[in-house]
Order: sequence, then C-alpha cells, then structure tokens
Amino acid sequence: MGEPSWLFAKHPIVVNPDLAAGIGLNEAIVVQQLNYWLNSKSAKTIDGKKWIYNTYENWQKDNFPFWSVKTVKRTMRSLEKSEIVLASNFNKAGFDKTKWYSIDEAKLNEVVSQRWGQSDPSKGTDCPHAEGQNDPTNTRDYTDNTTETTNNSNTEGHQADPQDNKQSKTKKKKSESLLAKTVEVIEYLNTKTGRSFRTTTETNRKPIRNRLKEGFTVDDCKKVIDKKYAEWHGVEFSNGNMGDNYLTPGTLFRAKNFERYLNESSKVDIERKARKEKDGFDIDQMAAETASQMAKFDDSDLPF
Repeated sequence: MGEPSWLFAKHPIVVNPDLAAGIGLNEAIVVQQLNYWLNSKSAKTIDGKKWIYNTYENWQKDNFPFWSVKTVKRTMRSLEKSEIVLASNFNKAGFDKTKWYSIDEAKLNEVVSQRWGQSDPSKGTDCPHAEGQNDPTNTRDYTDNTTETTNNSNTEGHQADPQDNKQSKTKKKKSESLLAKTVEVIEYLNTKTGRSFRTTTETNRKPIRNRLKEGFTVDDCKKVIDKKYAEWHGVEFSNGNMGDNYLTPGTLFRAKNFERYLNESSKVDIERKARKEKDGFDIDQMAAETASQMAKFDDSDLPF
C-alpha cells in the first residue's frame, strides 16, 4: 500500500476568516460545525427552533479530535456567554444534564457587525445551511448566497460584460423582492398572533423564503396563518401544550406541513358546511346575495 495522503479526501471543517476575526478562531470553528448539525437530520425542532443534543466529550471525540475536552468546554461556554449559542435542557430525565444547543443568528450578526463597525459586515458571508443532507462526520460549506456583486473595474485587462451586470442587477432585485415578501409574512404573523418574531432572524426567514421560492404567494402564507390561528388559538392540545405555541414560522411553513395546511378546509368552512347540512341553506351566501342586490337597488323608483 502507498503512503497515506493527508490531503482532503473528504470535506474538511470550514473556517470563515471574517467570522473568526469577529468572534475568535475556536468560536468560529465551533459555531460553524454546530450550525451544520442544526441543519442535519439529527436536529430536533422545539417551539419552532432547531436544537442539537451532545456532551462535551462527544463534541470532542466526533467533531474536534484536535482539541482537548477542556478546550471544547471553554469555547462552548465562551459562545454561551456572548449569547451567540443558546444552551438549554429538554431532557425528560431530571438527572440528565446534557445540554441542547442552538444558535441565535441575530446575536451572531450583531457581534460580528460590531467587530466590522457596520450594520452588516460586507466582508462576511451568510451562515451556511445544510438542509436535506445526510448526517455528516465532517462539515462542508453550504453557503447560500442570495445576492451577487459585479466588479465593474478592469481585471487583468478584461472589461466586465454588460450582460453580466444586467443579470446581476436582475438577481439582486429578485432577492430584494423575496426578502420584502418574507418580511411581510413575518410581520403579518406577528400582527395576527401578538408575537414578536424577528424579521432579521434566519431561522424565521428560511422556511417562509423556501415556500415562496417554490411558487407559493404571500396570500397563500397569510391564508395558512389565518387558518391555523382560527384552529389553534386558545386551544389546549392532548399533549398539554397550547396551540398558540405552534403558531411559529418553523411549524406553519415547514415543507411537509405547508401545502396540506393551505388545502385544508378552515374552521369557518367546516362550521358553515355543518350549518348548511343542518338548515338546508347557506346563511352566509344568502347574506352576501342580499347585500349585492341592495347595492344595485335604485331608490329613485320608490313612490315616496
């Protein structure tokens, strides 16, 4: 057999230099790997947010064998202290103190932005996502760039193609339009439910953006919100949770739920159908027809 090769035969751990400059090298490595696992099949969605469960020892053994357990623990605690990484305990057994982890992307953006001295670090890239991938043993970069920039200056004697500039501007406009629609849906959900989901948080944006990319409209999104609000608001589920807890972007706009929710009969439709079957007529339809007739009525024909 030949000598072993230390060149990459599989995808390595990825380090974003600008992220490392913003929060520290070790922290950037850990948060990148944590983000990957949060978008794998191993993650669990709890109250609309993805979480991953692991011990310091397993983090070290499976992800960071080049560090000691103490280094992993110190780095995790540093991220928790900065509130970039959220830690909680959802274990059923009270004695099980193993932590569950998630990422506050809004806080991450804030910390990195402060490092670069601007609202959005132009040097940085969006945090990568790995939705739909099999559970990995090593991470890879799944960065989802939603905008493109074009270098209009001459590079090595070559002039930028005007057609490329046009395409770049078109993509940028589409991206801005998609963002505006996504924000509109989140704001509508907040208005309907009285909640305060952030329009800047990627966890809230992503499921809505994906449904819009699939061809669903803003009105479709609002219709699902209206239906599920009417059905779940103030209702206690069999598991003891209130239905309002599930009125979240992660639940309402999840790929496997959304189209089914959209095509379900609403609570109002079901009640109307029940009344029609009981009384033999649709009172709402009759009221609408009466209102339409009254609108067309000409009172000049009255004898007084």
